[in-house]
Amino acid sequence: MAKQRGGSDQADVRVAIVASEFNYDVTLLMLERAKEEVGFLGAKLGPVVKTPGVYDIPLAVQELFRRADVDGVVAVGAVIEGETDHDEVVMNQAARKLIDLSVEHGKPLGLGISGPGETRLQAQDRIENAANAVRAVVKMVRRLRELGASG
Repeated sequence: MAKQRGGSDQADVRVAIVASEFNYDVTLLMLERAKEEVGFLGAKLGPVVKTPGVYDIPLAVQELFRRADVDGVVAVGAVIEGETDHDEVVMNQAARKLIDLSVEHGKPLGLGISGPGETRLQAQDRIENAANAVRAVVKMVRRLRELGASG
């Protein structure tokens, strides 16, 4: 396996995943896709936590960020449009808190949550977003390590 800059092996990147159980027909596939991508990138899969919904993800992420054996977290979920604006409230609040936690703990968060305002079919078409979120976390862990090594 190739060494990355700074002498650290990419297998040293430990990625945890938090997945919403709401809309589980979509999010289960997102979770599996995220796990596949972690392995494909040669990173290590850390804890996998399932939450009742997207709104609950930040609390689990906070606990994972506190762990020394987690370098970054990927959040996966699907916020599908309903009859009210509830989907917008859920997504806006979750996304805001997730970026706050990432900055507070100095660890990357991959936002693999699709929505709001999407249909179930659109959510199914966005399952690959889970892999994109994993790639972003692995890259950011490496980049942050490079910054630390050069500083």
